[in-house]
Amino acid sequence: MTAVDTTPRAPGGLAVSGGEADLWCTYAATRTLAWLGRVGDAPGVAETAAFLAGKQNADGGYAWSKGMASDAWATFYCAQALADLGADVPRLERTARWLRGTWTGDAYAMMPGQAADVWATHFSVRTVVELCRADVPDRRRLLDWLRLLQTPDGGLGWSPEHARYGRSDVRACFYGVMAWRALRTAEPDLAPPWDVPALLWWLRDQQGPDGGFRFGADARTPCMWATYRATAALDALGAGPRDRAGCLRWIEDRRTADGAFVRWAGYDVADVWASFCAVGSLRALGADTGVHADPVVARVRELACPDGGFTYREPEHAGDALSTAAAVLGAEPDDPRRAPWRQWLAGCRLPNEGGVMYMPARGSEVRCTLWALAAGACADDPAARGEIADWLRTLQNTDGGFGYWEGRASDLVSTSAAVEILRLLDIPVARALDTRRLVGFVEACRSTVDSAGFGHVPGSTPTLRAGLQAQRVLDGLGRGVRRDVVTLLDRHRVAGGGFANEGARMPDLLSGYEAVATADRFDVEVDTGHLATFLDRVRTPTGTAWTPLAPVGGGPLADCLARLLRRRAAGGPTDLPALTLS
Repeated sequence: MTAVDTTPRAPGGLAVSGGEADLWCTYAATRTLAWLGRVGDAPGVAETAAFLAGKQNADGGYAWSKGMASDAWATFYCAQALADLGADVPRLERTARWLRGTWTGDAYAMMPGQAADVWATHFSVRTVVELCRADVPDRRRLLDWLRLLQTPDGGLGWSPEHARYGRSDVRACFYGVMAWRALRTAEPDLAPPWDVPALLWWLRDQQGPDGGFRFGADARTPCMWATYRATAALDALGAGPRDRAGCLRWIEDRRTADGAFVRWAGYDVADVWASFCAVGSLRALGADTGVHADPVVARVRELACPDGGFTYREPEHAGDALSTAAAVLGAEPDDPRRAPWRQWLAGCRLPNEGGVMYMPARGSEVRCTLWALAAGACADDPAARGEIADWLRTLQNTDGGFGYWEGRASDLVSTSAAVEILRLLDIPVARALDTRRLVGFVEACRSTVDSAGFGHVPGSTPTLRAGLQAQRVLDGLGRGVRRDVVTLLDRHRVAGGGFANEGARMPDLLSGYEAVATADRFDVEVDTGHLATFLDRVRTPTGTAWTPLAPVGGGPLADCLARLLRRRAAGGPTDLPALTLS
């Protein structure tokens, strides 16, 4: 873990960077180089391919990090980036089978058991059709589902349910249109399933007088992300913006002195996503990308990590919100770095989304916002706290739950994080959210055969963490059941110390942390000796491991949770923030 100074205009203060490659960044970097025909200029191609292939699980899907469950987004990013590198894409048949398990009957979910959304459907359709060379289970039903994404104003929403509420977004338009375009591989004459003139009108209407595009009617600031998604969707439909010349000027104006790109006016770090979106937009507009190739490739090369893969800016400066929040939470009260760390977290926000991003200029994320607020970010900024609350209101899905990002299908990790954010903001849940729908989502996750059991998403296997998360959400509404919390803790308590997420054999740090935080919340006695025994089992020479079987430490997040638990075991505070990761 290295503390580094950040440059001005990007978040000020101090950030914590692990200096490691990130999948999102690696996909963007690789895709940009492929579009420019410059993959051969990528440093460490073999190492990057190994980084990507190493994320494949035994089920054939890919995960964001080793040990996590497969999801459709990570699967598309890994498989497409491997293909762009000219590397072998392993076990494609198994990948296609795993994706078949995410089919809901109408469209695709991000992982088995979740509801369908257009993010997941786009990634899965493209992986199945363009990479696995297979077909979707039912093309006509998928087209019907895509048709229902259109809102009364002509744009597309994240799901048919979002569309009924009239919530359009250029990113949803892009994902819907690109899914349709992929289906044309097998059926070239397939017509778009929407009122195309209305969709074109809505997309073109998101262009501002300066030439850049916004996410939608509520967004204030044009950005490169929205401009790429809008111009690419228009191009796929055989159209273009109302003011093509103005759009090109806006993109050109986002260049830095060395010729790379930034995301919006006033931002001063040329990151990997800005170049990815700028090159993608120029291609969609039919402009010459060759004149930008050398500076963009030079900038992308600066973002390569020593062991393969890429991050969003120079690795030594590539701080992230979770590691930085963990540093604050784990630091001693008199550590002078706490204030500059909090300053960096408070600045890690987009102009169009009030929440905190995992990495600057990426996208607001509900878990990162929880960790940042728990670390004290924005504590003395009422305006920022109000913007976060407003953002959270817009994030609630029509089924009442929350997903990681806007438009993602609901799960209990994100839903409990959202309720905990309101608790930290000191805002009653009923004042900010639709509580009837919120309870409806939580109850949908309850087991049909075990009243104390809850799954991560409706219909999934009950786990300890999902049960605790559900009880904390219900507690925020005055409906938590202490007896059910006691039942869950007894059921998953491991005799040798700690708590297991499934069964009662293998304890893990995240389950142990949520168990203690929830026990304190419900005034259930914590056996500090049992807790101390577990903490000794996960102590390693390189830090804290996520489980007793892991040979090495789990990094700054694991160290942070263990430090908070050790303070609690020693008789420390009983108001642990209810931090969630998975």
